[in-house]
Amino acid sequence: MDLIARPARLSCADATFEADFQARLHWSAETDAGIEQRVADILADVQARGDAAVLDYTARFDGLAAAGVAELELTQAELKAAFDGLPAVQREALEAAARRVRTYHEAQKRASGESWSYRDEDGTLLGQKVTPLDRVGIYVPGGKAAYPSSVLMNAIPAHVAGVGEIVMVVPTPKGEKNPLVLAAAHVAGVTRAFTIGGAQAVAALAYGTATVPKVDKITGPGNAYVASAKKRVFGTVGIDMIAGPSEILVLADGSTPADWVAMDLFSQAEHDELAQSILLCPDAAYLDAVQDAIDRLLPTMPRAAIIAKSLTGRGALILTRSMEEACDISNRIAPEHLEVSSRDPHRWEPLLRHAGAIFLGAFTSESLGDYCAGPNHVLPTSGTARFSSPLGVYDFQKRSSLIEVSEQGAQTLGTIAATLAYGEGLQAHARAAELRLKPAP
Repeated sequence: MDLIARPARLSCADATFEADFQARLHWSAETDAGIEQRVADILADVQARGDAAVLDYTARFDGLAAAGVAELELTQAELKAAFDGLPAVQREALEAAARRVRTYHEAQKRASGESWSYRDEDGTLLGQKVTPLDRVGIYVPGGKAAYPSSVLMNAIPAHVAGVGEIVMVVPTPKGEKNPLVLAAAHVAGVTRAFTIGGAQAVAALAYGTATVPKVDKITGPGNAYVASAKKRVFGTVGIDMIAGPSEILVLADGSTPADWVAMDLFSQAEHDELAQSILLCPDAAYLDAVQDAIDRLLPTMPRAAIIAKSLTGRGALILTRSMEEACDISNRIAPEHLEVSSRDPHRWEPLLRHAGAIFLGAFTSESLGDYCAGPNHVLPTSGTARFSSPLGVYDFQKRSSLIEVSEQGAQTLGTIAATLAYGEGLQAHARAAELRLKPAP
C-alpha cells in the first residue's frame, strides 16, 4: 500500500482555526505511569546495590553480560582507535564539525561566561565569580540509532566551560559499539565512557557506584525511561532539560523551492511519529506546491513510514493572512527549530521572540544546525523556548556572588539592612549589621 502523508491544512481565516490549531499542537508530556514506576524501582535498586544493579539491568535490557562494571568502561585507547579506524572522509567531517562547535562555544564563554566585579565609590567590591562544574555526565542515545553529533554537542561546551571530568554513558545493545560515537568522544575530550544506558545509567551517574563516579549534572537526550529518570534525580544532580518530540516550524514567503521546504519538514518528521513539522505561509498556492513535493518525495525516503505518520498525525500546513501573522503564530508555538525561509529573513527576525534556534534564509537548513553550523543542537521543545535556552557553556558553569564591604560601605549598608531586618522581625540579622556601625560621635 502506498504511503500518504497529509499534514492538516489550516487557515487563519477559518472560524474553527483556533480550535483546530490547539488540537494540532496538543501533546502530553506526562510519562506513562507504568514507565514511572519501573524507573522509580530501577533508581532505588541502583542507589541500594550500585554496580550489581547496573550489571543486572545492562544484561537484561541490552543483552550485554559482564563480570563487573569496569569491563563496561571504554578506554581512551579504544576511543582513539575508533577514530583512527574511520574512513578519512568521516574523520575529517567529525573534526570539522567539532571545530565549529568549539569555536561557537568559546565565543559564548567570552560573551557570558567570565567572572566580573566592580567597586562602589566607598570601596565596596561587588561581583560574580564564574566557576565550572567539577564533573558532568552526558547521556548519548544508542540502540535504534547512534548519535555522534550528540557527543559533540554535550561534551564540547562542557570542555570549553572547563569542566574537570566528563563522563559519557551510551547503551551498546549486545555489545555493538558504534565507531563514530566512540570517535566523537575522542575528538570532544570525554574523560571516561561506559557502555551502559537507560534509567540505570542515569541512576549510576546521579548516585555514584563503586565504579561509576557521581556527577554534578546530567545532560543529553534519551527515551521515556531516561527522561523520567532525569526528572526523578533532579535535585540530587542538575539536569539540562526534559526534551519532548522534535519540532520544526518553517515560516515561508513562498520564495524557497518547495522541494527544499518539504525535505526540511521531513528532517524532523523522520525522528519519530510524535515529531511535529509545521509550515506557515500566506501563499495558498505555495502550500499546494509543498504538499505536491511531499507526495512526490516521500516514497524516496528510507524512513517514509515514520515521516508519513508524523506529518499526518501532528504536521500542519497553515495559511496565514500575512507574514506578520505567521510571526505571531510562531511566537505562540515557540518551536524548537524555526526556519525563516524568505527573501529577506532579517525583516522578520526582530518579530520572532520564542524559538530554540532560528535559521535565517533559504540556504540555512535545520540539518546544518544539527551537525556542524556551530550552535548547540540540544534545544528546548514543547513550547519551553518561551522560558528556556539551548544547551550551552553556561549549563556547565555556576555563579557565585562576590561581596566585599568596606568599612565605609558598612556604615551605609548596615543602617539599611538593620531597618529592613527589624521590619521582618529578624533581630539577629539587624544586630549583626549594627555591630559594624561606628559609634555616634
